[in-house]
Amino acid sequence: MSETGVADRSRSTTPARLPALEPLRATAALLDRRIPEHGVFREFVARRAVQGFFALVCLVIGFQFARFVDAISRPDVPVPVRPPGAEAFLPISGLMGLFDWVYQGAINVIHPAATILLLIFLAMAFLLRKAFCSWVCPVGLISDELARLGRFVFGRTFRPWWPIDFVLRGLKYLLLFFFVQAIVRMTPDALSAWIYGNYNRVTDIKMYLFFADLSWLAATVLAALALGSVLIRGFWCRYLCPYGALLGLFSWISPTRIHRHDDACTQCGYCDRVCPSRLPVSRKAVIRSVECTGCLDCVASCPHPGALDVRFAGRPLRPAVFAAVLMALFLVGWSGARVFNVWHNEIPAAEYRWHMQRLDEYAHPR
Repeated sequence: MSETGVADRSRSTTPARLPALEPLRATAALLDRRIPEHGVFREFVARRAVQGFFALVCLVIGFQFARFVDAISRPDVPVPVRPPGAEAFLPISGLMGLFDWVYQGAINVIHPAATILLLIFLAMAFLLRKAFCSWVCPVGLISDELARLGRFVFGRTFRPWWPIDFVLRGLKYLLLFFFVQAIVRMTPDALSAWIYGNYNRVTDIKMYLFFADLSWLAATVLAALALGSVLIRGFWCRYLCPYGALLGLFSWISPTRIHRHDDACTQCGYCDRVCPSRLPVSRKAVIRSVECTGCLDCVASCPHPGALDVRFAGRPLRPAVFAAVLMALFLVGWSGARVFNVWHNEIPAAEYRWHMQRLDEYAHPR
């Protein structure tokens, strides 16, 4: 065979790169890039992009919900469609709706999106650890930015003495236990009556008005939490968020985990310093802790190629693919809820207007 024939055969066995996929490859390569920050801190473009997307979604939902509340407050204004996404901020109602769904065999029509979104976020926790906390949650994004401010002002964030930190971390599990046991103790009829009661029908509106017209006490508490997050990275998320505690329990059985490889690791400790959960990444072969948020900051900040990576069932997972799976979970859940008509609630505008005149009469059931 001639040399030309050998070369031709060699070229024919090389996998062809489809030109149509080049933009996708370029986007994936961009998402896999690392953004340098203060000192040793790095994060992947993928996480920043996903956080930005969901922050924009939250802003749009907030604007739409504000218009909705304003419209139902006035009798002569057309009422726009209420954005069901606002129910993402009703996790307790979503959890109650999930129990009620199991008891009744059908999802409630008061806050169905709250239950659907809870299930989506639980699926994220199972497949991608607590990625909701570090990639989706707006409170997580605000917490990240406040910690960034702390590093800028003080050159670092602070860590409480470990016994104090250990005790404080237990608070979010105590809060989770309080809510879950209160729901479990309710009979199916009592739970259904609560869900369809007047208070729960307008709980989203009450929550909006609480933040739209903050009292001095509420503003002081929020300011204290913000200051805590400047000084201690993830103060609310680490110590007080029961939602994160619930997702953490589901993430414990997740097939996605951070892996450290001894042959490439130099024990530089960068991963320990950047971990928002303060996990000893440099001393573990595999990270299984329920505190791991799946932020991938340890992988992004590692200066030694091959020392750290994230794996799904033992197979390496690129940050771009991690982001794609997360977005796919969200879009499939959201689309499925719309297709099966379990996204919008069934409270008419006229009833909302009726409730708006009586909001002060609705106290939280005891």
